[in-house]
Amino acid sequence: MEDDARITAQLATLGRRLGDLRSGRGWTLEELAERTGLSKPFLSRLEAGDRQPSIAVILTLARTYGVSLGEMFDAPVDDEPCVIVRGGEGRAVRGDGLSYLPLSSKSRFGNLQPIRLTVSSSRRGDEMYQHEGEEWVYVLSGRLRLALAGRTFELEAGDAAHFDSRQPHRLTALGGQDAELILVACPLPEPTAAVSSRPIRARRAILRD
Repeated sequence: MEDDARITAQLATLGRRLGDLRSGRGWTLEELAERTGLSKPFLSRLEAGDRQPSIAVILTLARTYGVSLGEMFDAPVDDEPCVIVRGGEGRAVRGDGLSYLPLSSKSRFGNLQPIRLTVSSSRRGDEMYQHEGEEWVYVLSGRLRLALAGRTFELEAGDAAHFDSRQPHRLTALGGQDAELILVACPLPEPTAAVSSRPIRARRAILRD
């Protein structure tokens, strides 16, 4: 029950933050849905704190708003020469058998988005995810299966993988125990007017209404 209450509080905080980001830009839910490729009902439930977002959804929203992953959970703070994240700080967000904790919080360092990620051994399903950018993962403990573009790779503690996250992918813990890892996401840069006048939209493989 304590875990349920903590998750509810985390989702409520994230929902309020998402609502603030959208209203601060003067966007309607319809406009945000068009920009992200996520459905309006799904976005509405996220802002209400009724849904647990996947990492792919969080990355898509962070890229659309032009903020770092950390700023999705915390309001911006005054500029500092570096970002320090102390052990035990921050709030882990849970969803889809994953628990992830942002390890940075400043938009000016948003080109790299580091996350401490736990893949639960009880995670079920086989849904694949894809989003713009690249990902690098390093396994801290446990064993991990990376399904990527029709192939599978088994990783153990000390192993790393770097891949194009536009390819369909999924992480699964092996051996009946959770897998702990560091994940660094690197979104693709926004296209310039000389290259394209259209925003890059999220692929609909990440949608979950």
